[in-house]
Amino acid sequence: MNFQTIFWLAQAKNETLDKASELVRDITTFRVAQALIIIFITYWVIFSIEKLLIWLSEKAALRFRLTIKQSLPFWRAFCLTLAGIFLGNLLLNLSESNVLAVTGTVAVALGFAFKDYASSVIAGIIGLFERPYQVGDRVRVGNYYGEIVSYGLRGIKLRTPTNDVVMIPHNKLWTEAIVNANDGNVEIQVVTDFYLAHRVDLEKVMQILYRVAQTSKYTQIKLPIQVILDEQPWGTHFRLKCYPIDARDEFIYKTDLIKRTKQALQQMNVKYPSFPASEFELSFT
Repeated sequence: MNFQTIFWLAQAKNETLDKASELVRDITTFRVAQALIIIFITYWVIFSIEKLLIWLSEKAALRFRLTIKQSLPFWRAFCLTLAGIFLGNLLLNLSESNVLAVTGTVAVALGFAFKDYASSVIAGIIGLFERPYQVGDRVRVGNYYGEIVSYGLRGIKLRTPTNDVVMIPHNKLWTEAIVNANDGNVEIQVVTDFYLAHRVDLEKVMQILYRVAQTSKYTQIKLPIQVILDEQPWGTHFRLKCYPIDARDEFIYKTDLIKRTKQALQQMNVKYPSFPASEFELSFT
């Protein structure tokens, strides 16, 4: 690198610093106090809106619960944008020439320093419009499955069936398949598997499965109940497909279906598949 290049880079750096100093207003105690008040009010408003919407969603009719919760990301983004505008006008001299001169340099620097964070934020903004998942949806991302309880600027919080909370960044949208089980609806399809011997009475077993689903206190009767058969070398695979009234009851509902079906099958003395010892050992190796 020759002397002229070094001199040019130093001069460009000095010019950028000069422009940056022109961009920032004089920092006084009063301005700092105003900025802190804006930040505090923004935090308090976001916190209050979240609590209010969650309370309303639990008090409202079941069909409106997810709709109310799904407005949370919009209100959070709105409050943060409004706070950013107020802070920008308070602390920065936002003339056209200053903004154009410094924005490019700052954008490049931030792009390298916060590459992953910026990717997550952009994916989160895109997600607000494309809506691959929303608050209240039950999704699978990689090895994690659960209900989305929070939609933040950088990522989502997923509550798993074991009550763990997993933070997943939005940039998983670029690389992972997102499996959404209910896609904004209150109901979710629950699939329960049963494996019985070849010699069972198919019609009776199908009637039992249908009746168990139809009489469950958790079942949404308005949605279809299906019993699907699949033949295997070792037996018959019965798959019961039905919907609980509330997606939150997914695992309680499945437990209820299995328990009541097994009780009915025991009364019929239904046989389960039997595996030869060699096949049984191979299946676990």
